[in-house]
Amino acid sequence: MILAPMQGLTEVLFRRVYEECFPGAVGLAVSPFLSLTHNMQFAGPKARRLFLRDVLPENNEGSIPVVPQILGKEPEEFVAMLCDLGYDEVNWNMGCPMRAVTSKHRGSGILPYPDEVRRLLDEVMPRLRCRLSVKVRLGLKDKEEIFGIVPVLNDFPLASVTVHPRTGRQGYGGVPDLEAFGRVLPLVKAPVIYNGDICSAGDARRIRERFPSVAELMVGRGLLYNPTLPLEMDEAQRQHEAKRFIRRLVQEIKETLPTEQAMLRKSKEYWCLSWKSLAISEAEARKVLRADQWAVVDNLIDVFTQ
Repeated sequence: MILAPMQGLTEVLFRRVYEECFPGAVGLAVSPFLSLTHNMQFAGPKARRLFLRDVLPENNEGSIPVVPQILGKEPEEFVAMLCDLGYDEVNWNMGCPMRAVTSKHRGSGILPYPDEVRRLLDEVMPRLRCRLSVKVRLGLKDKEEIFGIVPVLNDFPLASVTVHPRTGRQGYGGVPDLEAFGRVLPLVKAPVIYNGDICSAGDARRIRERFPSVAELMVGRGLLYNPTLPLEMDEAQRQHEAKRFIRRLVQEIKETLPTEQAMLRKSKEYWCLSWKSLAISEAEARKVLRADQWAVVDNLIDVFTQ
């Protein structure tokens, strides 16, 4: 199982705590994207290290093994970024649904333009010293757009192609189009990874049974809803391990972030999703989200995870 990139959530802090609590449960993580629009090609060493801190190898010791993800379409900056990273594999984000991204033909905004995809891959692939994988959606507005992209991807030796069977305009609403995914799957030459709405072990089994040729499953929000998702546990053990993980995550936030305001914000970001793994009501969970003091939030989470 692969951990999906989620901006602000699946950063190294989360990956490190998850690997500590559930070693080996998730074999690989794709990092939240690094945007080429920051023009890091011309930044100084200190600024570059700050920008790359989430994926620097020394910061990821003891973490889930990570594949850095890049968002953008500028070949020179793309290659320069890869030289900085020094990883065996890097992922190209062709799936981000945010309008501020897609309006610039980045993320899923590039999917209606297969010639732009080919142009970047033609310039980048011969210069890479690592493998390149991609993460795509079915299209930006139209789920048929993927069928113009697949022939382009097939012309290059990609490490894998992750397919999220929604369009960019759908964002994370509605349901994944499994029928469309089933049509795409046999057309892709590279190993295909499935991503989208895997929130339980049952969901994972159903995808595996319906699409046995899928190389791997990628899970995002489902892992925050239920941190024990990759593990077979009874309900009592699942509750115990979920509480242990949330307590450890909050402890890491306290030890890592510099201010109480930053700790408050980050804890609430995780709590928005992770409280669903606990046997508490939404009304109880909202007490944490309404609190405006770190001491109150810290105490409430401690109570709910005992």
